[in-house]
Amino acid sequence: MTHTPEIDKTRLPRHVAVIMDGNGRWAQARGLDRSEGHVEGVNTVRRITEEASEIGIGYLTLYTFSTENWNRPQDEVDALMNLIVIAIERETPDLIKNNVRLTCIGDLDRMPAFARERLGKCMADTAHCTGLTLVLALSYSSRWEIVRAARHLAAEAAAGRLTPAEIDEATVSASLSTAGMPDPDLLIRTGGDRRISNFLLYQIAYTELIFTPTYWPDYSREDFRNHIIEFQRRQRRFGLTGEQITEAES
Repeated sequence: MTHTPEIDKTRLPRHVAVIMDGNGRWAQARGLDRSEGHVEGVNTVRRITEEASEIGIGYLTLYTFSTENWNRPQDEVDALMNLIVIAIERETPDLIKNNVRLTCIGDLDRMPAFARERLGKCMADTAHCTGLTLVLALSYSSRWEIVRAARHLAAEAAAGRLTPAEIDEATVSASLSTAGMPDPDLLIRTGGDRRISNFLLYQIAYTELIFTPTYWPDYSREDFRNHIIEFQRRQRRFGLTGEQITEAES
């Protein structure tokens, strides 16, 4: 029997981001409607959220619905909106039990009013939780986020509250949807594609990337743990040499 290495709890990624890809293809491969893949994908969200919480991850950000997804067939969009809301409402008692706080990032104004209101209640109900923060990226794209941040900073400068010289990485980061969160240490994409798809482009400047061919509905707790272990095997140099990192660690 192969021994699976243990996760080093002293070297956990503070923030893991996931591009949950492959729901539709998982369903089509089984002769099912694409919506069935999204339903099964919700079960994966539950188990990976539970696993991240148990391991001790601080933030888990899930790319749930991109701004580009609004261009999908309307019946699929409608089904997704309903599924997201129903699933989060159903899971809220367990989120509270597991001390998981729910929050959302993205252009939520584009979402149907019923979805905004009901998701808002779920966020309020979990606001007191102090464990894992589960971040749903809804109606989100990184280019939208960066444009919004640029407009905000331009308005601040035009109003005299900010000078161009005062705009630095900190002020830009504070104007993004993820303000107050650490940048992702690890980004995982399921489904076999090897691209970022307009997700957290500013924040992942030094993020470790892992791509897996496994479709999201089939992604397991063991897969997630193995990817955490793979992350821990990597040397993160942030522009330094390996020798400098080794010397600092010793």
